[in-house]
Amino acid sequence: MSRPNPAPEGAMTPELGIVLPAFNERGNVEPVLDALRASLHGIFYEVILVDDDSEDGTADLARSLSARYPELRVIQRINRYGLASACIEGMMASHAPYLAVMDCDLQHDEKILPQMLERLKTEKLDIVIGTRHAEGGSTGDFAASRRAISDTGRLLSRAIYRENISDPMSGFFVLDRRFLLQVVRTLSGTGYKILLDLLASAPQPVRFGEVGYTFRSRVHGSSKLDLLVSLEYLELLLDKLMGNYVPPRFVLFGMVGLVGLVLNLVLFDLLSEGLGLTLPVALAISGVVVMTANYWMNNQFTFRKFRLRGWGLLKGLGVFYLACSIGLFANVELATALRQSGFNQAAAVLTGVAVGSLWNYFMSSMLVWQIQRRRRRLAY
Repeated sequence: MSRPNPAPEGAMTPELGIVLPAFNERGNVEPVLDALRASLHGIFYEVILVDDDSEDGTADLARSLSARYPELRVIQRINRYGLASACIEGMMASHAPYLAVMDCDLQHDEKILPQMLERLKTEKLDIVIGTRHAEGGSTGDFAASRRAISDTGRLLSRAIYRENISDPMSGFFVLDRRFLLQVVRTLSGTGYKILLDLLASAPQPVRFGEVGYTFRSRVHGSSKLDLLVSLEYLELLLDKLMGNYVPPRFVLFGMVGLVGLVLNLVLFDLLSEGLGLTLPVALAISGVVVMTANYWMNNQFTFRKFRLRGWGLLKGLGVFYLACSIGLFANVELATALRQSGFNQAAAVLTGVAVGSLWNYFMSSMLVWQIQRRRRRLAY
């Protein structure tokens, strides 16, 4: 094991704060600390490992290493989750004027950190990005499917940030604390793509640089690329595009509602035409099934951070039935009244659906998933 870099005489504040968001990657803690020591000679730095209360004991293991790695600090977050928010919390907790973010899984090349830091300082940049897609960069042994997903994400990122950055999906970068303080209050803190969040939140063009590196094969841990990650990326894009006007969660709620509408039509046709059930019976059965399906999808995806489990899941279903039944009644009554007042049928129906959807969303938020109450409790 290499020896730590001592602080320069009289120095109290590290020059570089390195944030390591840890997600069930217990085996990575010590190797990445050794790799940083070997690469950062002459740089006084601190390492802030942010762990979202991992079940594998990452935080406890990291604390047990503190005698050998005095540069290491641990933030163990209770009932707070997400890579982006972990990075924000870690950066704000650091004392350093320059900040770096990288993964714990040894896929990012820590050897280029000195070069990234030097460019940041000498060129007076806001941020320097470790890139896999510019000169000197490579995606390494990326599978074709992951490369395709990454390329799609890069393309979609142009919707909220149009500067010519080769790797806006990168999770490896160094930035100036002054830049962070300019944007931190407008960050979404959603999902896994904190770099894109930083770039898209800037009030003026970002002064950036790029340093190429080869993305290494994963040594420990497992990939975070799954459906929920993709959904959180979509939520980040929605928040930056329309978050000041329409909550991204409402858009997801509406998307679930559209899926439910298609399911309702198919199921109603099957029950009425295929099985010969009467209209009221077919409507009642399809309505209950679709409301149950919508509840499950919203619990899994739309309100995933406030997901209900156990007895709360069953109790929430009853409240969801009641809220949506009232929303459906309001929808029908409003649409009927507008039609009788002379509105054309399409306008009346769409207005009724919009009002019913708003009711269902806000009642679900307040009564079923109790977002405000649970958010205050988590923050406390």
